[in-house]
Amino acid sequence: MTRDVPTVGIGGPVGSGKTSLVQELVPRLGADLEIGVIANDILTQEDAEVLEASFEGEVPSDLVAGVETGACPHTGIREDPSMNLEQIDRFLEREPDLDLVLLESGGDNLAATFNPELADYFLYVISVAEGDDIPRKRGPGVVDADLLVINKTDLAPHVGADLDVMERDARAVRDGPFEFTNCKESDGVDAVADHIERQLLFA
Repeated sequence: MTRDVPTVGIGGPVGSGKTSLVQELVPRLGADLEIGVIANDILTQEDAEVLEASFEGEVPSDLVAGVETGACPHTGIREDPSMNLEQIDRFLEREPDLDLVLLESGGDNLAATFNPELADYFLYVISVAEGDDIPRKRGPGVVDADLLVINKTDLAPHVGADLDVMERDARAVRDGPFEFTNCKESDGVDAVADHIERQLLFA
């Protein structure tokens, strides 16, 4: 099967807010598009079930799927993406005119990078609550992602994180763009959607 549907990988540590970001992105991107969503996890379908419930009426249930990797999720997005590619093929059998697939996967700063065969565009999501030193610690996720998303900015005052420091360090270690978001209040999500649209949908 020919796969010509654009794909967006959304990686980052557990708790960084990837699922919340996907929940916010789909309504913004999907008004006139058919979108498929894949959630990678080790042993459960929990994230996929959460997403399916939140997309009721927006995304058909058979275009939301969980991939159980059986090992660290990064094995299914980096070393051997075959399970995810097979799921994309199933989406395309159901909806040949699919416009976009979002692939979510947990993993640390080193592991949650996507095989280029799987993701055309790669977002790496970190949480302010992890500490404001995360950008300057580098790692492929932070440095190499097409877009770095620094999420949960509302928590900065509560965890002693300095957003100015995170901005300075992100500029220093990255050649590409980054955005601050607070998915709880939908802050910054429009900017993330704009990056995806410019790079993949309207390029």
